[in-house]
Amino acid sequence: ARTEPPAATPAAPALPADATAHQGKGFDTCTAPGQSAMDAWKAASPYSAVGVYIGGVNRGCAQPNLTAEWVRTQYTAGWRFLPLYVGPQPAAGAGSCASDCAAVTDPVPQGRAAAEDAVAQAGTLGFGKGSVLYNDLEQYTPGAALTARVLGYLEAWTARLHELGYRSGAYGSVSSLAADLVAHAAGTTLPDVIHFARWNDEATLTDPVLPAALWADHQRVHQYAGDRAETYGGVRISVDRDLLDVGTGA
Repeated sequence: ARTEPPAATPAAPALPADATAHQGKGFDTCTAPGQSAMDAWKAASPYSAVGVYIGGVNRGCAQPNLTAEWVRTQYTAGWRFLPLYVGPQPAAGAGSCASDCAAVTDPVPQGRAAAEDAVAQAGTLGFGKGSVLYNDLEQYTPGAALTARVLGYLEAWTARLHELGYRSGAYGSVSSLAADLVAHAAGTTLPDVIHFARWNDEATLTDPVLPAALWADHQRVHQYAGDRAETYGGVRISVDRDLLDVGTGA
């Protein structure tokens, strides 16, 4: 039986099941854009999905626009979503969490707690059961102990999301998280969707690191460029570029 986490804020009415399913180009940016920006980009940009940072102890930007009403308005306009959660990060001297962020130190409890919080945050925005929630794990240097912590954390995240009726996504570099997942695939519960970062300016879904047999059934997002300032409809936003092939999981 599934047990529900305590919800600090009541859940919003759930969006349809395809809210996090999409085939096409998308972008993510640190702060969810205002309505006029979203309208301008819907009309003029090549993008039809948007990554939004829904929570996590290491989320970097305030989100004054990110409400259930905002999410539903974008959905109605035709946008689809990558809900990103920035929980504890890998801690390594050469990584992105050397000293200035909360790190993975106790993988299983932290992974489960992150999943519960992500579900609570997602619910307040209208992302219901069946939605994909992406755990953002930034660049790190793989190594025996660190890899074990990261994979333990992510497995606990995935297991708890499944218990709560959600699907698990994971974001990471092909040189760190994706490489670790592939190397340990035989003994690891993999996330349902991989959001892999390789900034090669190629809007493709294949990668030398990812075997064709893994994440093969509409289970991939490629972040193929980052930190690009783009202007559409007179509105300039700094974005990362993504190509999505994510199904509903039905």
